[in-house]
Amino acid sequence: MTIKTSTVPYEHAGDSLNGFLAWDDAAGEPRPLVLVSHAWGGQTDQEREIAKYIAGLGYTAFALDLFGRTGKDRDENRALMTPFLEDRAKLQSRMTASLEVARAQAPAAHAAAAIGFCFGGLCVLDLARIGTDLRGVVSFHGLFHKPDVGKAETIPAKVLILHGWDDPMAPPESVLSITEEMTAAKADWRLHAFGHTMHAFTNPAANDPDFGTVYNERAANLSWKAMEDFLTEIL
Repeated sequence: MTIKTSTVPYEHAGDSLNGFLAWDDAAGEPRPLVLVSHAWGGQTDQEREIAKYIAGLGYTAFALDLFGRTGKDRDENRALMTPFLEDRAKLQSRMTASLEVARAQAPAAHAAAAIGFCFGGLCVLDLARIGTDLRGVVSFHGLFHKPDVGKAETIPAKVLILHGWDDPMAPPESVLSITEEMTAAKADWRLHAFGHTMHAFTNPAANDPDFGTVYNERAANLSWKAMEDFLTEIL
């Protein structure tokens, strides 16, 4: 196995973006595509490493770029994310465009899924919400805010939600809300909730309990395994 990578420049709505493609160069057949959606700070080494990890599982992976740059601190991260939270049509359009770019890099891989982290978890849920042609989406410690636009009557993609029960950014009432929303849309959904687990639990650099972001190795390992099983099932 030899994991190859390349930067994929693309544009959307006047913004210059850079995706990150990873694949196994030794693969002799088309591999399903997995889109990787970043957290609120933009595409970083973390998402690029996740893309390489996904490629090592036997998929073509594409780490998208929503912002065209990365934030340097929480204030910058919030400034990058907020316009997309306030304009979900723009978010959905950019996510769809990023998926189209990713599919163009792996034209023979018709089957596709998307995974996302934190804000990226909300992004891939929005792809499912608008009825995108995906086999499934995985939200890791995602946000659950409902969009006010773009909602399909039914959600064809299977949905896996991996959630820390003590996540202050997605409290229990929002968890109940997302399950009711998925049920109403007739989605094939499942939820894994980890007790005593905060936001950003898959990020080894997360260590701020006052902010609510803490790495949890056990929950991270269990969630990676759940994702792998889910991708094997749907792809």
